[in-house]
Amino acid sequence: MYYVSTRNASLKFSASEAIVQGLSRDGGLFLPESIPQITMAQVEQLAKLPYPQRAAKIMKLYLEDFFEEELLGFAEKAYGPVKFDTPAAAPVVEVEPGNHVLELWHGPTCAFKDMALQMLPYLLTASLKKTGEEKTVCILVATSGDTGKAALEGFRDVEHTKILVFYPDGGVSDIQKLQMVTQEGANVGVCAVEGNFDDAQTGVKRIFSDAELREQLEKNGYFLSSANSINWGRVLPQIVYYISAYCDLLNAGAVKAGEKINFCVPTGNFGNILAGYYAKHMGLPVGKLICASNENNVLTDFIRTGTYDRNRPFYQTASPSMDILISSNLERLLYLLSGSDEEVRGYMESLNKTGKYTVSEKIRKAVAEEFACGYADDAMGAKTIQAIFTQKDYLMDTHTAVAYTVLKQYRAETADETPTVVDSTASPFKFCTSVLSALGETEQEKGTAIIGQLSSRTGRPAPKPLAELAGKTVRFEQVVSKENMKRVVTEFLR
Repeated sequence: MYYVSTRNASLKFSASEAIVQGLSRDGGLFLPESIPQITMAQVEQLAKLPYPQRAAKIMKLYLEDFFEEELLGFAEKAYGPVKFDTPAAAPVVEVEPGNHVLELWHGPTCAFKDMALQMLPYLLTASLKKTGEEKTVCILVATSGDTGKAALEGFRDVEHTKILVFYPDGGVSDIQKLQMVTQEGANVGVCAVEGNFDDAQTGVKRIFSDAELREQLEKNGYFLSSANSINWGRVLPQIVYYISAYCDLLNAGAVKAGEKINFCVPTGNFGNILAGYYAKHMGLPVGKLICASNENNVLTDFIRTGTYDRNRPFYQTASPSMDILISSNLERLLYLLSGSDEEVRGYMESLNKTGKYTVSEKIRKAVAEEFACGYADDAMGAKTIQAIFTQKDYLMDTHTAVAYTVLKQYRAETADETPTVVDSTASPFKFCTSVLSALGETEQEKGTAIIGQLSSRTGRPAPKPLAELAGKTVRFEQVVSKENMKRVVTEFLR
């Protein structure tokens, strides 16, 4: 199976080549030429297996230049007890009849990004060997909060790699920032960027497309790759947990084989829900993919109208990982639905020049058929956190609350009672201030003491990685303008 760019399908790469490059030189995103298929019989067999074996068998379908045995070795390390606090890795919990939560935050940084970023370093280092690449790879990351820490932890002290993370100054939670700026490791760097996540992400994409910088770095023995979801090696491990969730529902007797389920996904950069789309089109019985946005509801408007328009106010919200107006992975969906790199190039050129584009009627109808959508502001999310904790004794973070709120809206609007899984993308202890406020706590502790306060208030133990943040040394304090991000990269790689 070859991989092609969304903007130039004539160039074909192996899976390992696509993972090493991260982003295509033409600015496009890599994706497989076709979507492999699975049968319900295969899903039922996967249901009998532990998570690492499920992951190896599913990823092998996309990675022809890898052996299943080597993928299993990677998965056992990535999702094993040293990294994850539950053997299930991504357990499914029933909150209410028909409403389930897929907990994706049991890894070392307490966010769903661990599900991919504990696997990606193994995929990338193996791909470097398969392609004969001898230069050191520098992983360049823009983060809206969770990707940064997960990537830093995944690539910490990995041989032949360095990693540099940019995050929006003031645009992440206090706990998210502390996780990043105290990161240990000899090969890591962290820098804040003035502006929002889109500024940081645009800056990183610009650096990737800088031919002069690329040539300079190659002379110094480096090349750039990505750990953002623009890298296919990030999207692929996320497909696994959609199929795994169905397996767990089968095992629990919550659904019968072949019965459809919905997924409701809190969405910013569109990578997580795109993985659900791939799982569905592999043959998983999925009905609607419900795209849940916060006040930065550019995706909601796109799904409803077919026009993507980032020319709107940017809001910093209580769900900062979704504070995004340029959803990069939507480009992959546009290619899948249009089948035309020329058409995608046109949309992306329009987005770059005018900040908006309108898709063809064919794509608009296809999107409406596949996706439902909705959004929730901070007040609505807070109300959901309080209600579900009080009534169902389940504690959720702000991003999960957005999705759960949107699911309630969707059910009320459509009367669709299909069993639905909500992606829970972060531990509530990563957003202590907002969660405590939702629970009515106006007097809050400072610094890391707030983690203990939330634990006392809810009777829930804080995840060990967060409880251990207290007293850690801050290593990274640099703040730069978006225009100076390139300088930071060159200094980091001297």
